[in-house]
Amino acid sequence: MSTLLAFLLTLGVLVVVHEYGHYRVARACGVKVLRFSVGFGKVIWRRQSSPDATEFTLCALPLGGYVRMLDERDGPVDPALRSQAFNNRPLRQRVAVVAAGPLANLLLAIVLFASAAWLGSSEPKAVLGTPASDSVAAKAGLQAGDWVRAISADGQQWRDLASYSELMSTLFEATSAGAPVHLDVSNPGGHGRRSVVLDTSRLGAATLDAASLRRLGLTPMSEPVMGKVSAGGAAEQAGLREGDRVLVVDSLPVADAAALRDQIRRSVQADGAHQSLWLIERGGQRLELAVRPRVVKEGEQTIGRIEAMVGAAPEMVTVSRGFFEGLALGAQRTWSVSWMTLKVFGRMLIGEASLKNLSGPLTIADYAGQSARSGLPQYLGFLALVSVSLGVLNLLPLPMLDGGHLMYYLFEGLSGRPVSEWWQTQLQRAGALILMLMMALALSNDVVRLTGLH
Repeated sequence: MSTLLAFLLTLGVLVVVHEYGHYRVARACGVKVLRFSVGFGKVIWRRQSSPDATEFTLCALPLGGYVRMLDERDGPVDPALRSQAFNNRPLRQRVAVVAAGPLANLLLAIVLFASAAWLGSSEPKAVLGTPASDSVAAKAGLQAGDWVRAISADGQQWRDLASYSELMSTLFEATSAGAPVHLDVSNPGGHGRRSVVLDTSRLGAATLDAASLRRLGLTPMSEPVMGKVSAGGAAEQAGLREGDRVLVVDSLPVADAAALRDQIRRSVQADGAHQSLWLIERGGQRLELAVRPRVVKEGEQTIGRIEAMVGAAPEMVTVSRGFFEGLALGAQRTWSVSWMTLKVFGRMLIGEASLKNLSGPLTIADYAGQSARSGLPQYLGFLALVSVSLGVLNLLPLPMLDGGHLMYYLFEGLSGRPVSEWWQTQLQRAGALILMLMMALALSNDVVRLTGLH
C-alpha cells in the first residue's frame, strides 16, 4: 500500500506541476484555458467557479494530464473570443506555452534537489570496499579502506566529496562521457593521501546498470556479516545464519563484504561450484562450515551465489547544505542529470547503450516506495530524478510530445508558414507508434527487472 501511495503522489505532483506550467503561461499570454485535467477518462471530481472560467477536473486514470485551450483547429470559436484562441497567438507565445510544461518540471527538480540538501540525509561514507580483481577500480590501484576525499576531471580543479552517494552521482556523469576521473584518497584515518586515475573508458559503452557498476568496482566499505538468509538456499543449507561474521574462506582472511561477494561469484569451476571452508564467528564462538554456492547464469557469465544478503550496513555520515549552497547544488544536479539523460537517449538511439535503460511505471512505483520508506530527503531526491526525466523526455523532438510541437514552431519560424495539417497528421501517427513501442519496451524491462528474469 505504501508503494502505491508513493507512486500516486509522485505522479500527481509531477503531472500537476507540468500542466500548471502550460496553464500559467497560457493565461499570461492571454490564451483562454477551457480545462485543466489531472488524469484521463471518467471525471470523478470537478470544479468551475463560473461558466466562463477554467474547469478543473480529476479523472479516474491518473497516468498523466492535460490542459485544453481554446483553439480554432478543434472546432468553431465565438468571433468575440478569437483573439484568445491558442492558434491565433504570436509564434513566440505559442512556443512559451508549450515549453513551459517541461521547464516547470526542471525547475521543480532544482527545488526538490535543493530541499533534500537543506534537510540533510544519512548517507554512506565514501570509504571503499575491496574492488573486484578485474574492475576499473582495482586496475587504478584502489584498495579496501580507501577514503575518497575529492574528485577532479583534470587533476587540477578538485571538488570535495561528502559521501559515497555524491561520489557515485559524479562518477555516473563521467562514465556516460567515457572520460577519466581523478580521485584524491587517503586511509580511513585521513592520512597517506594520494591521487589515482579511474579510466572509465574501460567500461566501453557503459550503461547505468548493475553490470557496469561491478565493472567499475566501487562499493562502500561493509563488514563481512551475513544478512537475511533465503530459506532453502545454499547459505541456509551450509548452516549460515543472519549475523554470522565471516573471518576466513579457504585459509584466506576476508577483508570486507565486497571481497567475500567477489569470492562467492568466482567460486564456479568447470565441474560446478567449488566447496569452500568458511571460518565464521557466531555469538563469540568460532565455527567452520563447508559452503557450496549455487551455479547461476548472469548474462554470458556463470557465477556462484549463496542466496543470502552479504554485508552489514556501511558507516554513515550526515550530509546537509546551507541555503545558497543547496540551491546551487540543486541547479547543478538538475543540469547534470538532464545532460546525462540526453546522452543516454542518444546512445540508445545509435546502439551504444542498452535499451534496458528504459524504465516504466512498475519500476517507478517500486523505487517510489523504496525511497519513501527511506525518508523524506531520499524521496525528494527520487522525485527530482523522475521530474528531470519527465522534463527531458517531453523536450525530445517526437510528435505528440512538447518537443515535437516545438519542432513544428521552429519550422514555422524558419519558413514563415506552419506545418501543413496533412504532415501533422502523418507525424502524429508516427509519433504515436514510437511512443507505444517505447512504452511497451519500458514495461517489458520493468517486468524483467522485478521478476529477476534477466
